[in-house]
Amino acid sequence: MKIRIVNLSEHPLPQYATVHSAGMDLRANLAEPVVLKPLERALIPTGIYIELPVGYEAQIRPRSGLAIKHGIGIVNAPGTIDADYRGEIRVILVNLSNEDFVVNDGERICQMVIAQHITVEWEQADSLEQTERGAGGFGHTGKK
Repeated sequence: MKIRIVNLSEHPLPQYATVHSAGMDLRANLAEPVVLKPLERALIPTGIYIELPVGYEAQIRPRSGLAIKHGIGIVNAPGTIDADYRGEIRVILVNLSNEDFVVNDGERICQMVIAQHITVEWEQADSLEQTERGAGGFGHTGKK
């Protein structure tokens, strides 16, 4: 699938790290480093703009290496880029560690996964078909 992209950063286009990778790394596009203090969040620009086809979204997900090594996550993970959005992709990073974290220009800050989705049409009803599970949730099956 081909997707139109504008790259206003000086960094390479998002790319897959391996042949079977689902996500592409996005990089920070910063004039100067951003220091994230513990529990602080910041909107980090990427310099990337995309034109998704109707029926697709770009999911913005945390990088596992940043999460385990530094406690860096994404507040609204996964973030969604809709097909009609034409602005810059920016990422809300959060520092969940006890130490400052410095985001540098060009640093890989998140992954972007392109996914197809369906638009639903609601059919209002008075009841739903019953299943074995029913309304059970939040750990109702216990520990095994």
